[in-house]
Amino acid sequence: MLTNLGGAITIKKYLSTIVLLLILLVLSVSSLFLGVIDLDMNALLHGETEQIELLLISRLPRLLAILCTGIGMSVAGLIMQQVCMNKFVSPTTGATISSAQLGILLALVFMPGSTLWSRAIFSAVCAVLGTWVFVWFTQRIQFKDVVMVPLVGIMFGNVIGGVTSFIAYRYEMTQALSSWLVGSFSTVLRGRYEIVWLVAPLVVLAFLFANHFNIVGLGRDFSKNLGVNYTLILFLGLTIAAMITASVVVVVGSISYIGLIVPNLVTMFKGDNIRGTLADTALFGGIFVLACDMLGRVVITPYELPIELIIGILGSALFIGLLLYRLTRGRTVPRIWGGRSV
Repeated sequence: MLTNLGGAITIKKYLSTIVLLLILLVLSVSSLFLGVIDLDMNALLHGETEQIELLLISRLPRLLAILCTGIGMSVAGLIMQQVCMNKFVSPTTGATISSAQLGILLALVFMPGSTLWSRAIFSAVCAVLGTWVFVWFTQRIQFKDVVMVPLVGIMFGNVIGGVTSFIAYRYEMTQALSSWLVGSFSTVLRGRYEIVWLVAPLVVLAFLFANHFNIVGLGRDFSKNLGVNYTLILFLGLTIAAMITASVVVVVGSISYIGLIVPNLVTMFKGDNIRGTLADTALFGGIFVLACDMLGRVVITPYELPIELIIGILGSALFIGLLLYRLTRGRTVPRIWGGRSV
């Protein structure tokens, strides 16, 4: 009887994860058969060359890029919110995406013949530096509430965006940069998306350090008492989030709100323990991005809307709702460096 009770408790504990996984599998299979050119299962089973090439060159790479983007950006947002102790910090509001775009532009300017990997390195370095500067800058603000930190991040991101635009105009790179300003999966093909697979080991690393991120989210003094190097884990989390963002931006372009909306929606139901919410956040992120991509493919078929447009519309509405939800609860933001509330 105790064994049955334990099994029932375990199933209940992971019920949401199982449901999300099943939904993701169903949507993934459906996505493979959604497009201008029909993908026929019978033809695939009979080994027709055109159908196999369509699956392996276009549909499957696109699906994998979507899943990596949704999972990676959601996990990145969850990490940033946990270590910064603010539910409105994300790659979008933390200047991470803007910094990654600046890195891509610098690669195009100083290395005109750069490969996708070279651009990814430039983008990752700038994303990490930009995120670190943002966190350092927010610590100079002595009095801040839940909204102040993301507003600072948005302004800082706009400053970086202005610098990026100036450099692009100065070196006549505006058109080349435009492909990274609006996120879209329409150009994802085999041989041009593999960098996004860097998300996988970074997400695994996030799972390994999940408990450490929880401790850091409680402040410097609490971390010190438990023997956790606060500064090291803080910057490790920010670096993981920045590298995930850079690997996504360099392949599919800028996609906002994923790292902001998804972690907030999941933590509303699962709580703030990152160890308990990380799997659900990753799965729900994949579902969210995949559903938006499928919607963009059917709204004006046979044409396609950029996923940035779909997520931008939904994300803006959800962001306002989350803002009102958090403000009505009067949540304040503790200082990251000091471990005490301000």
